[in-house]
Amino acid sequence: MEKGVKGMSAWQLTMLALGTVVGGSFFVGSSVAIHAAGPSVVIAYILGGVLVYFVLIALSELTVANPDSGSFRTFATQAFGEGTGFVVGWVYWTGMVLAMSSESTAVSILVSKWIPDISIQVLGSIIIIGVTLLNLLGADKLSKLEGALAAVKLVAIASFIVIAFLLISGVAIGNAPIGIGNLAKEPFMPGGIRGIAGSMLIVMFAYAGFEIIGLAASETDEPRKTVPKAINYTVLCLVGFYILTVSLILPLIPTNSINEDVSPMVAALNNQGLGWGSTALNLVMITAIISTMLAAMFGIGRMMRSLVDEGHAPRILKDTTDVPYRGIFFSGVAMLIGLAIGFIFPKVYIFLISSGGFALLFTYTVIIASHLRLRKKNGCPPEGKCQMHGFPYTSWITLISMVIIIFSMPFIPDQVSGLITGITMIILYSVVYLAAKFIINRPKRRTIITTKN
Repeated sequence: MEKGVKGMSAWQLTMLALGTVVGGSFFVGSSVAIHAAGPSVVIAYILGGVLVYFVLIALSELTVANPDSGSFRTFATQAFGEGTGFVVGWVYWTGMVLAMSSESTAVSILVSKWIPDISIQVLGSIIIIGVTLLNLLGADKLSKLEGALAAVKLVAIASFIVIAFLLISGVAIGNAPIGIGNLAKEPFMPGGIRGIAGSMLIVMFAYAGFEIIGLAASETDEPRKTVPKAINYTVLCLVGFYILTVSLILPLIPTNSINEDVSPMVAALNNQGLGWGSTALNLVMITAIISTMLAAMFGIGRMMRSLVDEGHAPRILKDTTDVPYRGIFFSGVAMLIGLAIGFIFPKVYIFLISSGGFALLFTYTVIIASHLRLRKKNGCPPEGKCQMHGFPYTSWITLISMVIIIFSMPFIPDQVSGLITGITMIILYSVVYLAAKFIINRPKRRTIITTKN
């Protein structure tokens, strides 16, 4: 925790988590899931909410036992060894870099509607630089800024829910009630089980970012009390808002007319002739996505510090100050590179969101696996309590579900490149770790000098 600064409260931690989670992956990325699964996407969001709850509970138990700044990377090391900790730390960091590059792309797409003369590449770069600089303010100031920005996005979602409800019911809008609207004209599962399975990566990615609660645990005064409260608040807000929002979008617009170039909420309002509402929502979404990037940069800056402190990253990135300036700058540069790489692919946004989503799902899989092993080994956390209901069955179901979701990615063809990139990351970092370990442990050759009499 930063010196002389009071630790974050459960509510501040919740707002920081919501600031990370509710961003372009929901406001824009949900269009991919809705298009793939049709009305049955509601099932995907419910399943995603259940899985997120169990992952968060596992993370809560682990964090209460050890509120380390390395969070799940530290837990993976304790459960499976140093190599696993190294790989999951770097895969998570890389995945978040790619994910935030996708968020900058989403913002750029929205902003380009008003300033088409500036390319998406330039807009995205400006946004990444701004987010990097703002993150140098430190945890206390950033959490207050995030609280305000997160409140704006939650008010925006709540406003959409109210407007959509009024449109569907016909109350106080002056038009005939829409009722079930477009739901009466299309099948519930147009893509079958494959559509739901393929959409699950995007759905889980819409929930992604909650792991920042674990990374920020060391910034609180009483993590054993604060973290469980923040997790409960986060789950209730997320699942409630997501399921309500998606359910109310479905009657307003045909799902096969939704694509990743526009937010489904904006498309739904435009389809009902409410252009003013879509313009206002666009402005809020820009704020929301920037908020997500700010909070995510907070998390990966601290993950980089943890990697450096363990000797798993270049020592040049080591920070002696409370704010990890070098880790933040390095992450910002990496985001710019990720943005540039993304434009090599035809559908840049889907590539970035799917490759980042893979890395995050891999991280959640490791969190559950680490919880399973450490819970069996150590029991419930000291000075804490067992929170995982139905252990070990719920943990195993969650673990298997994560693996199934990862390998269902090809059901949406444009996600294949993300799956390949994700698997490549795991192999690459595994090879790097083994090579570094071999070099460090390699016995030094001794030179024997002999002299003749």
